[in-house]
Amino acid sequence: MDVRSLGFRTDLALLQLGGSEVEDRGTHLVVRTPKNPTFYWGNFVLLGQPPHPGSSRHWVEVFEREFPHARHRTFGVDSSTGTAEDLAPFVEIGFSADVSSVMTAQSVHEPPHPHPTATIRPLRSDDDWSQQVRLALSGEDEHSTEQFATQRAAAHRRNAEEGHGAWFGAFLEGRLAASMGIFAAAEGLARFQEVKTHPDARSQGLAGTLVHAASRYAFDEMGARTLVMVADPGYLAIRVYRSVGFEDTESQLQAARTPVL
Repeated sequence: MDVRSLGFRTDLALLQLGGSEVEDRGTHLVVRTPKNPTFYWGNFVLLGQPPHPGSSRHWVEVFEREFPHARHRTFGVDSSTGTAEDLAPFVEIGFSADVSSVMTAQSVHEPPHPHPTATIRPLRSDDDWSQQVRLALSGEDEHSTEQFATQRAAAHRRNAEEGHGAWFGAFLEGRLAASMGIFAAAEGLARFQEVKTHPDARSQGLAGTLVHAASRYAFDEMGARTLVMVADPGYLAIRVYRSVGFEDTESQLQAARTPVL
C-alpha cells in the first residue's frame, strides 16, 4: 500500500525509527510498537481509503484480530484532503473522530512575541529527560501514565543520541517549561513531535520561540528543506505555528475508541 498522506508518511517514518513495525495487508497497514503496546498511535490500523458506510464493524474485527489484547481501537485513513464526513462510519458506532491540520514550512521567521529569557537547548542529561517525563504528564491528557511517558521519552532519547534529530527544551530557571522533538523523516524532510508547554507556562511565547529554534536547527544542521507539523485546527497553538511561517497543507484523519482509565 502506497501512503499518500504526508502526515502519516512522516508518522510511519518516525515510528519505524523508534522500533515500530509496519505490516502491509494490501488494503491497509498494521502498525505495531511491541515495546509500548499501550501507545494508541503506535498500535493502529491505517486504511488505504475512507471506510464505506456500514464497514466500520468489519474494520473493528480486523483490528481485534491483529491486536487481540488491546483495550483501545485506533484507525487512520490515508487521505490528504479528507473531512470529518469520511470518518462518519466510525462515529456511528461510538468512535471519536479527529481531523488534524498537516502544516509545512520551507522557511521560518522569528515569532512576534519571543520569550526574552528562556534557555533554549536540546535535552541531554538524565535530569533533562526526567523533566521531560514530568512535563509529558502535566496537563489535560487523562490517558497518559508514567510508564507510557517514560517509554516514550526513552525512545525519543535513543533517536536523538543516534543522530536522527534532537529534542529541544525551553528552560526557565533550570525548569523544563516546554519541549518538542524534530527528527528526519526522509531525505530533506523533518517532522516535529509532541509540542508541549506546561500549563503554568502558557501564553508566554515559549512555544513560538522553541518552534523557531528547532526549525532553524533542522534547516541548518539536519539539511531539511521541508518541515512538517501536525496540529489541532481548533486549538490556539496552531496560531503559534502559523506565526513563524507554517502553512496548512493537508488534513489527517483518525478515529479512536479508548478505554476509560
